[in-house]
Amino acid sequence: MGAGISRLAWRNLWRNRRRTLIMLAAVAVGVWAMVFMSAMMRGMVDEMVRSGLEQLPGMVQIHQRAYRDDPSVVNSMPSPEGTLQAALAEPPVTAWAARVRVPAMVASARASRGLTLLGVDPAAERALGSVPPTISEGRFLEDEHDRGVVLGQRLVERLESDLGKRVVIMSQDPQNDVADRGVRVVGIYKARLPGDEERFAYAGRAALQELLQVPGQVSEVAVMATDYRRPQALVEHLARAAGPQLEVLPWTELDPFLSSMLDLQDGFSLVFMVVVFLALSFGLVNTLAMAVFERIREIGLMQALGMRPGLILRQVLLESLYLLLLGLAVGNGAAWLTIKPLESGIELSSVARGMEMFAMGATLYPALYWRDMVLATVVVLGLGVLASLIPAWRAARLDPIRALNSH
Repeated sequence: MGAGISRLAWRNLWRNRRRTLIMLAAVAVGVWAMVFMSAMMRGMVDEMVRSGLEQLPGMVQIHQRAYRDDPSVVNSMPSPEGTLQAALAEPPVTAWAARVRVPAMVASARASRGLTLLGVDPAAERALGSVPPTISEGRFLEDEHDRGVVLGQRLVERLESDLGKRVVIMSQDPQNDVADRGVRVVGIYKARLPGDEERFAYAGRAALQELLQVPGQVSEVAVMATDYRRPQALVEHLARAAGPQLEVLPWTELDPFLSSMLDLQDGFSLVFMVVVFLALSFGLVNTLAMAVFERIREIGLMQALGMRPGLILRQVLLESLYLLLLGLAVGNGAAWLTIKPLESGIELSSVARGMEMFAMGATLYPALYWRDMVLATVVVLGLGVLASLIPAWRAARLDPIRALNSH
């Protein structure tokens, strides 16, 4: 009986080919739109998060436990060694960098500004991907012993300084005494976010350790790994190696804004899919209702010959299921064929300035996730079957005598 009902439902679906093909095209286009837009949003959010993590935070950071409450040189920690250094050399870690990061003041002959001074090892920062993306004038630091400083474009303008000129860097050493030194501006950088150009200045790590009298001490260790969406396993691995005296935190806690953007994108995908299919469900209900209306006498005859209402209900639901499955197959296939060629990048140079405001480059890389296709399939099948219950229930509730006498 089950096989017979399935064959009957398939044949009934194609009685009116034009109507079925129109509805099939609508479902396929809806599914394609769901998956395509999700891939575009995934690409935008992924680029935003990756750019944010490469800017400075990394995927995981290690600090002395009191550092986040009081980010001064007093709360420094030793450079990684022993067990921690070995853990940082193992997968899934792809790169790491130890920094001195302290509040400081930079002053020129005409103005002064407060900022965050970063003592870095240029080679480690390049491996991490956190070197400023554009050096507009001069050069970046040559090594950790470099005694120059690299400032942001906007900060240089505020200080009324320029490349090659000397500025004074001031901060506090562990005894709370002022440590200052005149340094030459060896490079001027441009950041993705203009505000960062006034917030951060770069100096050689060893040179800054010498100035602050903290040899071998660093403020933080930034770590990058392969999958930024699942940092917890790496956090647990590094925490065991670091010991209880150090704090190991994932980027989701270090940068709540980026974390909320990732959560928002996941929620947006679901809401978008539900809204799109709710619009399509009206067409689906109308298609099945018309199919039932055209077959009232036939349904009444089947009931008179002994077919139970439950089988009629199943038959109409099967028609809907076949239509949805065909639409899903076509829509997902079209989305895959559309997105895959675009994964190499979509040039958006015409809106590059707007993209920079979101910490994104001028190229968008759509990201097709299988879970988005699975989510679209679940939404379409779930809501589609629910919408089909209305015409299916009406067909099952027809009175055989009235149905046979209908015209």
